[in-house]
Amino acid sequence: MVTVEDVRQLASTLPRSSEHLIRDRVKFRVGSIVYVAFSRDETVMGFAFPKEEREALVAAEPATFLMPDERDLRYNWVLARMAALDHDEMRELVVEAWRMVVPKKVYAAYTAAVR
Repeated sequence: MVTVEDVRQLASTLPRSSEHLIRDRVKFRVGSIVYVAFSRDETVMGFAFPKEEREALVAAEPATFLMPDERDLRYNWVLARMAALDHDEMRELVVEAWRMVVPKKVYAAYTAAVR
């Protein structure tokens, strides 16, 4: 099981990422763009994800992933149950969500540095 603290430790290493508490919810942003956010009870993590791929993701693993609320369907966003994620999967989801909101050169520099 993954916790908000696990995500916090990873997000703090990502360039331009910052943590915010908005309406009692932990969110991680790059500038004004949120790429990861948690439910108030911290059992569900929402994250940036391509709209055109999310239905397949949810269909493939419905015990782990959920579609966002109807009002959020217009965004590149999907939800995951924290209890169903392992650390490797969380890392991949968070880094890919962050990648969607940073300039390509920032992501390229990050990947070069972690290799």
